[in-house]
Amino acid sequence: MFLKTRADGSLLEVLSLKQLADPFAAQVDGRLHAGEELQEQEPFAKADLVFPSGEALPRCWLDPAYHQA
Repeated sequence: MFLKTRADGSLLEVLSLKQLADPFAAQVDGRLHAGEELQEQEPFAKADLVFPSGEALPRCWLDPAYHQA
C-alpha cells in the first residue's frame, strides 16, 4: 500500500498492513519512493502519513481508544 508523508508529499510504500492497522503501533515500516534506487526500509510515524488523495488515516488505525469517544 502507498501513502504520502505530510511534510513533503513523498510517496511511501508501507511494508506491513498489519502494523498500519494496529492502533497500538505508533510507527510503520516503509520505503520512500524517490529517485531510481530502491530506498532502505525505515520506520515512519503514522501520525505523519496521509493517503495519496490527502485524506487523513482512519482514527481506528491511530488511536487505541477510538471507540470510547
